[in-house]
Amino acid sequence: MSVRKRQEQRSDNVHLVAPGGNKYENDDKRETRDLRGDWGNIAILFFLYLLQGIPIGLAAAIPMLLQNRGASYKQQAEFSFAHWPFSMKLLWAPVVDSLYSSRFGRRKSWLIPTQYLIGIFMLILSVHVNRWLGSTNDDGLQAPNIPILTGIFFALNFLAATQDIAVDGWALTMLKRCNVGHASTCNSVGQTAGYFLGYVAFMALESAEFCNSYLRQEPSDEGLVTLPGFLWFWGLVFLITTTLIALLKREYLPSIERGHDEHLDLTIKEAYKLLVDIIKMKPILILTAILLTVKIAFSACDAVTSLKLIDAGVPKDKMALLVVPLVPLQIVLPLMISKYTSGPRPMDVYLKAIPYRIGLTLIAAAVVWFTPALIQNHHVPYYYYLILLANYGLYQIALYSMFVAVMAFFAKISDPAVGGTYMTLLNTLSNLGGNWPTTVVLWMVDVLTWKRCSTVADNACTDYAEKETCSENGGECNIAIDGYYIEIAICLVYGVLWYQWGKHKIRYLQNLPLDAWRVVQRQKGYSS
Repeated sequence: MSVRKRQEQRSDNVHLVAPGGNKYENDDKRETRDLRGDWGNIAILFFLYLLQGIPIGLAAAIPMLLQNRGASYKQQAEFSFAHWPFSMKLLWAPVVDSLYSSRFGRRKSWLIPTQYLIGIFMLILSVHVNRWLGSTNDDGLQAPNIPILTGIFFALNFLAATQDIAVDGWALTMLKRCNVGHASTCNSVGQTAGYFLGYVAFMALESAEFCNSYLRQEPSDEGLVTLPGFLWFWGLVFLITTTLIALLKREYLPSIERGHDEHLDLTIKEAYKLLVDIIKMKPILILTAILLTVKIAFSACDAVTSLKLIDAGVPKDKMALLVVPLVPLQIVLPLMISKYTSGPRPMDVYLKAIPYRIGLTLIAAAVVWFTPALIQNHHVPYYYYLILLANYGLYQIALYSMFVAVMAFFAKISDPAVGGTYMTLLNTLSNLGGNWPTTVVLWMVDVLTWKRCSTVADNACTDYAEKETCSENGGECNIAIDGYYIEIAICLVYGVLWYQWGKHKIRYLQNLPLDAWRVVQRQKGYSS
């Protein structure tokens, strides 16, 4: 589900809590934090991260809109590539860190052009988005233009990921050394707020049903907000705020007066060689295999369940609003779970959570199965939303147990000499391990699903043309075998088998001494 994807995507920015390794954490414990002079910087960082969350939230809302417009699961799989940039930003992060204009500012050299491009993309998208999403016109149903939508939102997320690299780096010098821990708070709260505005708030205000029920006295056929208007507004916000930052906010170099240490500047070649040296280590290779394969067991539930619920008649705005009650849970859970992952064996929690998460995928599939029987005449009873919320909440506990545990393990094993690069590499692998199964299972739903037109014998309803032919002949496309349940079964079997293999590998890695994870540095400027 989109909310789960967003939660696991946060791991990209965890290294901000301890940039450069554990050294900074120890420094913060000895220093007294003094926010005087940094309140304005904290507000700027919060707003920059909020802007970053807007395109991420919109990219999560588009699949819901496509599903209501009859998009196939293969098309959903194609669009899922739009979410990949945040899981691939390590590939170009060394370029962002190494190439810049000293006169304009190391971070502003990338921040300003990327935010201008995001604003321009949004303005262009606002003019054409309804046509590209597909709509009903005089000629019948117009199919969504998935390649263009995927390309545009991939570009938006690519730019947002590049902006994230720049803001992460700027946070380390924008704030005083004793206050740099607040950067992670700005990141988490700001990006979550932006995601909430781009996904939850937009989906609610775009829904005519929601607005008529709760926000209007006289009903209307449209919501209070349209997608073109939303994109136009935020496009202008990006352009205006970027101009103000470019003109009014000066970027300062690290200084002893502000408590900053000297940071090691790497060339592009040195940065990429460092990544290769880390990846070639045997423990990292084993951990890579684990990270890239573990989430296959949950992929069918995470990627397809919410779309199946919309197919069954659950309003998309109500699906989005289910995120709201979970926000307090998302805040409290990491604090509670961290008590059990702060010790020497954080991955014990990870292993204990896997069976529960696998079991909850079966419960989610059962909810999907019974949904058509529970929804009568497009009316969704309130107790049904309580069932969904309970399932979501229990799933959050299992998901966050794995998330917090693996982040604690990453922090434990990362080489302090190159902590930021090490953590970002592990986070990238973890996120890729969630993205590629999502794309595959979405693609395979239609392949594994068997449909038949009720009035045309040789019509399998595989594309828009066959669906329209069936409809013109007074028939309906009925599902004989639903590929979603086949995928749930495959993922269940895979999950059980993977657990038998993975638990031994994870315990082996957890028992290794910390020296086994250290990078042997032979280049000038590194220490092992």
